[in-house]
Amino acid sequence: MPGMPALCLRPRDLRRGAFLTLLFALSVSTAAVTGWGCVEADGAAPAALAEAGPPPAATADREAVARAAAEAVAEGKSGKKAAQEVVSRSGDRWGTVYDRGEYAAFAEDLDGRWTGVGLWTRRRPDGRIEVDRVQPDSPAARAGLRAGDRLLSVDGRAVSGLPVADVVALLRGEAGTPVVLGLSREGAALTETVRRAQLRADPVTVRRLADGTTVIKVASFTRGSGERVREAVRQAPPGAGVMLDLRGNPGGLVTEAVTAASAFLDGGLVATYDVHGSERALYAAPGGDTGRPLVALVDGGTMSAAELLTGALQDRGRAVTVGTRTFGKGSVQMPTPLPGGAVAELTVGTYRTPAGRSIDGGGITPDLAGGDAAEERARTVLGGLGVGS
Repeated sequence: MPGMPALCLRPRDLRRGAFLTLLFALSVSTAAVTGWGCVEADGAAPAALAEAGPPPAATADREAVARAAAEAVAEGKSGKKAAQEVVSRSGDRWGTVYDRGEYAAFAEDLDGRWTGVGLWTRRRPDGRIEVDRVQPDSPAARAGLRAGDRLLSVDGRAVSGLPVADVVALLRGEAGTPVVLGLSREGAALTETVRRAQLRADPVTVRRLADGTTVIKVASFTRGSGERVREAVRQAPPGAGVMLDLRGNPGGLVTEAVTAASAFLDGGLVATYDVHGSERALYAAPGGDTGRPLVALVDGGTMSAAELLTGALQDRGRAVTVGTRTFGKGSVQMPTPLPGGAVAELTVGTYRTPAGRSIDGGGITPDLAGGDAAEERARTVLGGLGVGS
């Protein structure tokens, strides 16, 4: 399939974000690394693994997946469904199969734009689909939808029990077309008809605190976000600290995460990753600000490419990390085109921090614990590192 990246890091279900959990692409030599992030339905990060590290990731056999799709297409059946059955039986936790339209929609997400209604959804342990948040000034917001609303159906199709990726696909469509949402709010049934629209997300926001500290919130690593981080650091007051807020960041373009790392590092290793046992490396560009005090805020929603950045800053002693354990998504998937136009993404390896730590399954433990008061604690840490001195 033209333009298909060679590698990816992405979980099966997009449990947070109507495609703000984004396709992460990175050209490395002739390959490209991509990734997705997700939050579990209860918002909790997985438990820490034993010191021996995580078990090897299971993977599906690419030939078996392609063969199942080809046989199904030859019989007039769904190649995607047949391939997904093979992937599910394989135990490949992050493997998945997408049809042509779903995969094509990823190109929009790389630029932080998509066509939809402005809902971020999540799946509860019992299979219920809930609205996680609503984008301001979106069709959903104008219709009065709220976080916590239960989504029951989309255009008459029940969505309970569906993977979030499938729910997102139902919400997608052409701009201007109507979609009927069946909802439940505090036990009362609601029906709302909204029209899809072209939407954009602002992945990087910057604010200045009274003491001069620059707070850089990176919601996701979409195209251009890494350079925006670098620009925010360049514009920060001389000697003042930076608070890099990666909480709830599901990942994004790995190239953008590496560019963001380059804002704080003077070259050097950001991460390594392996593909079928062959190791490759990612490096920061030289010339970053290595002296400015830096604290990185993380939590259980910090995933994939955001974890890659966190691990680099922590291992290289560049930042003090504050918050809670990150999600732990560090496996690598490779997209494979299938008969009928579907695309299978199967696990082929993992990535590691500069110190050789595997993120997959265990996540990153911050230097200092901090829950609701994480930002306040980060300000205290920055004060101790010399902000304003």
